[in-house]
Amino acid sequence: MNEKTSLRELATLFLKLGVIAFGGPAAHIAMLENEVVRKRNWMSHEHFLDLVGATNLIPGPNSTEMVMHCGHERAGWKGLVVAGVCFILPAVLITAAFAWAYQRYGQLPQVNAFVYGIKPAVIAIILSALVPLGKKALKNAELGILGVATVVACLLGVHEIAAMFGCGLMGVLLYWLKNRSRALPGFFPVSLLQVAAPLLPVGNLKIFGIFLKVGALLYGSGYVLFAFLDAELVSRGLLSRDQLIDAVAVGQFTPGPVLSTATFVGWQLNGPAGALVATVGIFLPSFLFVALLNPLIPRLRRSKVMSAFLDAVNVAAIAVILVVCLEMGRAALTDWKTLLIAVLSFGALLVFKKMNSVLVVAGGAALGYVLALI
Repeated sequence: MNEKTSLRELATLFLKLGVIAFGGPAAHIAMLENEVVRKRNWMSHEHFLDLVGATNLIPGPNSTEMVMHCGHERAGWKGLVVAGVCFILPAVLITAAFAWAYQRYGQLPQVNAFVYGIKPAVIAIILSALVPLGKKALKNAELGILGVATVVACLLGVHEIAAMFGCGLMGVLLYWLKNRSRALPGFFPVSLLQVAAPLLPVGNLKIFGIFLKVGALLYGSGYVLFAFLDAELVSRGLLSRDQLIDAVAVGQFTPGPVLSTATFVGWQLNGPAGALVATVGIFLPSFLFVALLNPLIPRLRRSKVMSAFLDAVNVAAIAVILVVCLEMGRAALTDWKTLLIAVLSFGALLVFKKMNSVLVVAGGAALGYVLALI
């Protein structure tokens, strides 16, 4: 395909996002929507939602895969690679620095004072993105009901992926009920790469195999990643549980994808080489999944049945992001100071609709640091 955006422009944007993308996938997607839909008009809200919905149905880090989709939309497979690598690189480099310091000094630095104000600012960013996305996703009352049902299901403990598939299937069922006389071919592509880690002594090949499997099968949040790595590494005596907890903590308080945890773990297992192969292993499946999925999305949208499925999944994706935001709010908005930061950040985003997310994150961090001293 012809390049619509230069690779340099893609690299600059996604390096910037990789540096400031705190708060997990929901926050990353909110920042991405602000940059590529509202500020640059690279795609419509509807197509962005299609990408979000489709990405939620495949394994891997959702926000990183969304970045890859956006890169592919603007500059083909080169854009996919450039966008993905540039978004991942800052998190990997920062995590590698923490991994080196941890291995050398045996503990992590205290960073609570610096992230105190970032979390409420990130919640504001998520909520500000949900407003336009929600307006586009809620095309009719039935979809609104499905969205509310998805929120309730997630709050009751139903797994996010199960809730999204269930919502998608209900969307198809509603379409069938409205169009009973039509022939309705069913087509639900779900690919899952099954990769077995090689049964070798701990070394770069084994590390690569373990993280390739995790990257190919991982659904959900960083807590799901914790469970995978616990089973693959701690239960086999390759890593202590304290090391794993510290690794996940690094992934949570550094910007970019939480899967940069793999860099930290790989470093503890086999130094810089282990960090490199673990990082490549866990992210490689995402590049492959997105390369396969992206060309299919316009075709799926042209199918009446799959269009109904995508509409319902898009609403479910908004519902899941809302639930994540509520859970983050419960953990982050612990006093009047954090609540004030969240309200001011949200107000700023409503008034200045094209405000750069960097300013919101930086402002939240600065205000949080000052208020934490009171």
